[in-house]
Amino acid sequence: MTKRALISVTDKTGVVEFAQGLSRLGFELISTGGTAKALRESGLAVRDVSEVTGFPEMLDGRVKTLHPLVHGGLLGDLRLESHVAAMHEAGIEPISVLCVNLYAFEKTVTRPHTLEEAIESIDIGGPAMIRAASKNWQNVSVVVDPNDYAAVLSAIEDGSIASKRLSLSAKAFRHTAYYDSMVSRYLTKAAGESPYTETLTVGFRQAIPLRYGENPHQSGGLYHDPLGSPGIAQATRLWGWELGYNNLNDADGAWELVADLPAPACAITKHGNPCGVAIAASYGEAFRLARDADPISAFGGVVAINGVLDEEAAEAMIEKGNKLDVVIATGYTDGAFEMFKNRKGWGQEVRILSAPLPGSDVSQVVRSIRGGALVQDTDEDPGKEWQVVTKKQPTPDQMAAMKFLWKIVPHVKSNAIVVGTSTRLLGVGAGQMNRVQSVRLALEQAGDAAKGAALASDAFFPFPDSVETAAAAGIACLVQPGGSKKDGDVVAKADELGLVMCLTGVRHFRH
Repeated sequence: MTKRALISVTDKTGVVEFAQGLSRLGFELISTGGTAKALRESGLAVRDVSEVTGFPEMLDGRVKTLHPLVHGGLLGDLRLESHVAAMHEAGIEPISVLCVNLYAFEKTVTRPHTLEEAIESIDIGGPAMIRAASKNWQNVSVVVDPNDYAAVLSAIEDGSIASKRLSLSAKAFRHTAYYDSMVSRYLTKAAGESPYTETLTVGFRQAIPLRYGENPHQSGGLYHDPLGSPGIAQATRLWGWELGYNNLNDADGAWELVADLPAPACAITKHGNPCGVAIAASYGEAFRLARDADPISAFGGVVAINGVLDEEAAEAMIEKGNKLDVVIATGYTDGAFEMFKNRKGWGQEVRILSAPLPGSDVSQVVRSIRGGALVQDTDEDPGKEWQVVTKKQPTPDQMAAMKFLWKIVPHVKSNAIVVGTSTRLLGVGAGQMNRVQSVRLALEQAGDAAKGAALASDAFFPFPDSVETAAAAGIACLVQPGGSKKDGDVVAKADELGLVMCLTGVRHFRH
């Protein structure tokens, strides 16, 4: 019986060499369109699919492989006498190798395009053939990745291919599932439907494997969402050791925060929370102000700036006594980059990343829990009008301070309290089980600098005690969402103590 291989690919990387190897091993080659042309031009003998089926390609190429003589050849189980007999009677010859990759839907929809162009980029025959061959893995070797060509040829030649087919089948189903996830998400959005549909189809492509997860005994990887908004996942590592799970998690927090601030701004994060944030006249000054908010926590932290990092900023960051794990910017001057590379004592311990700033558009975030996932919109501030609820009105500088801190507090783990001025963070209280304890921690970190400063809370004050604690430390104004049953008591206490208070009407929990 003649061995047959069907080859039909959009990505033609390495396909000629793969086909030459199959031909050398005695396979008859069947192909379609551009793939057949490329193989013939290399000197290979190729049969067109239309010659096999006796039916021409039609409907602008939409129908060419959807035929019993193709799918019967892919689905026939040669271990079953009934299948062999039925195939013989119908004149169906088995296909033992299928090499297919799909129309470039991802490439089409991630660049300027029309809906019609997207629709025509949806592959039908390719996934159908891949799924058929993958189901029949006991008899068919299905190859969807050019990186597998050499290994498949080697396994066919040494007779070990049967032991590889199940793995090839699983990879092929991952390939079509990822492809279909992109199509379904794209069309759901194009149709104007909510993303919170009856099933969630999300496809991610691995960017890099991680050495381990949060802890050394946990495996992990970084994956890209091709249809998602850009962010730290799309960062380019320009220098330094490979990134770990914790590096990326902290980098994401710093990058999302600094993207919310006007330039020049700097944010420093440690263990998922900001420990320093500032805006200034230059990135170098912004870094120094951010670091000085909590020098102990900044040591070994992640630093992000929302622009191009220059020599002044690099000089500030490489000063003696600083240790940085990750630095992120939209770009680097040549001089700044060389300063990081040549800093004595650091070597490649500091990872230098460039990344696109994330936008402020609402997208979806997925958090896994055991047995399922929680999915929600990103926490973008809807910009509701604030209310000044105290008798005392804020000065322009106080309002600027509260606005600045309100940009920071969504990036702090709840219960979240931040203390600062209109240009810098002074203290953080994060992740406490009661709000007044977060207030105490933020004020303790701010120290004497809390006198005359502002305070922001991610959720309402349930009791007046936090206001009393803030006033005792010298806080002059507070901003919070409001919504507590005790709002009247809280505002009354602020009035009694001569404070300014604004209500935003928006909560920013971060768990």
